[in-house]
Amino acid sequence: MPVVSAETVVPVDPATAFAVSQTTGVVRRRWDPFISEQHFLDGADAPAKGVRTFTRQRLGLEMVSSYVSYAPPTNVGMVMESGPWFFEKLGGGWRFTAVPEGTKAEWKYNFSCRPAWLAPIAEWIGARVLGFEIRRRLAGFARGCSDPVVLAAVRD
Repeated sequence: MPVVSAETVVPVDPATAFAVSQTTGVVRRRWDPFISEQHFLDGADAPAKGVRTFTRQRLGLEMVSSYVSYAPPTNVGMVMESGPWFFEKLGGGWRFTAVPEGTKAEWKYNFSCRPAWLAPIAEWIGARVLGFEIRRRLAGFARGCSDPVVLAAVRD
């Protein structure tokens, strides 16, 4: 199962970095270039272990995922429940660790593709595409951690 990861250091404390990572709606779209829509499902109004979310990626791909861990301000994890036909499995985890410069954010995803006969090439391509998307998304997160509008939203 391929694993892709990226990390960056942001100039805020872990609690703030974690809060930025969990923003939704207009605030989330200020920093997250990956999504065009994201919201909680089943009446949930905040993230927590077991909460499900709907995400539409900027190119139109859709996914329902659920939180398998939620431990502010250090880590959060999710797994895909349903999504694009080519993903057999997809899971991700985001970890936030205090460092002298602020917070190290490390985002890691693992996945497998289907059908089995296509998986070797699809996973090779997927590791590159998903790696690019994660690095792009993490760069957006770093900008969000310096954006006064985003920071004001998480401090309210």
